[in-house]
Amino acid sequence: MQRETMCIEAGYEPRNGEPRMIPIIQSTTFKYDSSEDMGKLFDLEASGYFYTRLQNPTNDMVAAKLTALEGGTAGMLTSSGQAANFFSVFNIATCGDHVVAASKIYGGTFNLFNVTMRKMGVDFTFVDPDCSDEELEKAFKPNTKAVFGETIANPALVVFDIERFAKAAHAHGVPLIVDNTFATPINCRPIEWGADIVTHSTTKYLDGHDATVGGAIIDAGKFDWMAHADKFPGLTTPDDSYHGITYAEKFGKEGAFITKCTAQLMRDFGSIQAPMNAYLLNLGIESLACRMPRHCENAQKVAEFLQGHEKIAWVMYPGLPGDKYYDLAQKYMPNGTCGVISFGVVGGRKAAEEFMKKLKLCMIATHVADAHTCILHPANSTHRQLTDEELIASGVGPDLIRLSCGIENADDIIADLAQALG
Repeated sequence: MQRETMCIEAGYEPRNGEPRMIPIIQSTTFKYDSSEDMGKLFDLEASGYFYTRLQNPTNDMVAAKLTALEGGTAGMLTSSGQAANFFSVFNIATCGDHVVAASKIYGGTFNLFNVTMRKMGVDFTFVDPDCSDEELEKAFKPNTKAVFGETIANPALVVFDIERFAKAAHAHGVPLIVDNTFATPINCRPIEWGADIVTHSTTKYLDGHDATVGGAIIDAGKFDWMAHADKFPGLTTPDDSYHGITYAEKFGKEGAFITKCTAQLMRDFGSIQAPMNAYLLNLGIESLACRMPRHCENAQKVAEFLQGHEKIAWVMYPGLPGDKYYDLAQKYMPNGTCGVISFGVVGGRKAAEEFMKKLKLCMIATHVADAHTCILHPANSTHRQLTDEELIASGVGPDLIRLSCGIENADDIIADLAQALG
């Protein structure tokens, strides 16, 4: 099936007389006829459900749809994008390990890695996505377990060179993890360019209506864990908590990563997405292929307007010819990037604050990437924890304004920006 069809049909095939829509299984627990039947689930000898803290049928149906859209072999939903990124890394990198990450990523993810996970004993080296091959090579250490980047950085709008970073990761025997939130699988499928694990904040375009918080992890099913068994003992040696199961042997390349992530991390952290949220997420995904072209079309028109306005100091949008990342965007996302634009108002931080006070249609909100046009000053909100040096390093200067173009009429968005600029 083509991706437009997958948005509607993938993940769930109702049988005769069953509900046409994915059903909401709003139950914490599941009944079995015998202890032996349930015991097989706890031993990972049979598939099924026993407690929604780990898995739920509604969630798995939606995860299967996302897995199909990304071209992966296994997937899971999480309670948020932050949980997805944490799980994707912590599943293979624990205390004493090291990860190479792009420096220009979402501020919340940067803080998760640079502060919280460091307290857990995981070391990170942040590299500029535009670094030389030599600089990238120097970032790796003997205990490196993964490389992490975002397809389109939020809100720096840096386009990640997936193929180059995948090649470097694989040369060192580690997987590449790519957060594909902004591009979505409609505009880019990182697995096709060498990514091994794909994550999402499903809260954004996938939901698309500012209704539900969630995340997702998709495994490409291509990384050979056993070929690098010494690096990934959690996957390649017996797990005593499951009677000595070795995930990479029992579930293969296609299922080992997600099975371990579910059986261990979801079991212990319980960051599950509520079935009702998964149901709403599925409704959003059904219109994803229709919405993404409109987001991109609107953003292109707005970016061109801003680029030509005398009170705008600079504009970053990968769809603009001449943008630093235009060529990479054409390579990885020839049909469109996303609906998010970053720009600065002449006069810096103070002028930006005054401009935002005058907006009427564009809503000041911490959200991004949904049907409504939203605007934000990250240095005063999502990236507030970062120092000035860290803001600059992450590509989010104190004057940066992030505009997320919704699916309204582009002329109305432009009119609101024009009146606010005066």
